[in-house]
Amino acid sequence: MKIAFVLGEESADRIAGEVARALRDRFGPSIQFIGLGGDALKREGLTSLFDIEELSIIGVGAILSRLPKLLGRLRQTVDFLLEERPDAIVTIDSFTFTNRVALKVRQRWPDARIVNVVPPAIWAYKPKRAETLRQAVDHSASLFPFEPRFLKEHGGPPATYVGHPLLSDPRLRAILDREAETGMRPAGSPPHLVILPGSRRGEIERLMDDFGRTYSMLHHRIPGLRASLPAVRRVRSLIESKLESWSVKPEVLEGDDAKWAAFASADAALAASGTVSLELALAGVPMALAYRLDPVSYALRHMVTGWTAALPNFIAGHPLVPEHFHEFVRPQALALRLDRLMHETPERAAQLKGMQDIRQAMRVDRPPGEAIADLIVREIERSGRP
Repeated sequence: MKIAFVLGEESADRIAGEVARALRDRFGPSIQFIGLGGDALKREGLTSLFDIEELSIIGVGAILSRLPKLLGRLRQTVDFLLEERPDAIVTIDSFTFTNRVALKVRQRWPDARIVNVVPPAIWAYKPKRAETLRQAVDHSASLFPFEPRFLKEHGGPPATYVGHPLLSDPRLRAILDREAETGMRPAGSPPHLVILPGSRRGEIERLMDDFGRTYSMLHHRIPGLRASLPAVRRVRSLIESKLESWSVKPEVLEGDDAKWAAFASADAALAASGTVSLELALAGVPMALAYRLDPVSYALRHMVTGWTAALPNFIAGHPLVPEHFHEFVRPQALALRLDRLMHETPERAAQLKGMQDIRQAMRVDRPPGEAIADLIVREIERSGRP
């Protein structure tokens, strides 16, 4: 059996690694993995067509500046898949690239079996992308419980909620086990703030100065306040250069284990809006979110149709987590809000209760990798292949 993966992000590679392991457990060492992947798929024997870091870009402006190379990689991937004719193609996230690959493969090979994992965020913007996804894939595996309904309402493909890989992370499980023993986390004295300015250079450039001023204000308001800043290795040097202008500096951490250890002891977080907001919510860390788009994306902000950009808010179904965008990324407002979240206040209690509800809504009975593997096998069986 031959399974092809098409993805462009490190987070997608981690999901693919779980799926590949589940498929290998089922079919043994003879199964072959091809296509695009990172370190997780490399450990499962895949040799990537090219470095997926080339696809790890954010913002319309960045995409436009690299469009010729991206189009070349698109053609290369499609031609490779048509030559290899795998039993199934699995597209994961990075909709702008992966769904174009799937559409072009479908046009030239109508019988291809294509499973999507992590459908586009139609609940936030561009709901018509659901129809485009249906034209390209046979089934979609959703990581959030509200997504299958959204896809159905907007003409998307059949979809199944499989759970989120974070739920299987042993570091999160350790935090939840401790909470089960002690109850919702009490505010610390002195409190501990986690600062998360993002993992991409553009995010960091646009947010670090405001985050520095916010921390400085909090440092003067709260005696003994300490702060940690988990950094991804590839942007650590940029973060440290930005920290040179901060009047007070947090402890810089590196690696996922250090990040989750910080989450375990944090009283609140100041974070760039993104996937990390879900990590914080599942770990039970109250938060304030902030974000600034690049200039081109900001000019197209009218295309955003969702009522929130924060995943915890969509899952909770109400504005649980505060969001500060662009002209509302104001250090004094952020500092005042975080001060309330780091002490025993109604605001803190409301977020902690909402986060418990989110964990309950996202519960599943088996690891997502196994559920996604089942969907892939089902689509292969539907094709009539042995």
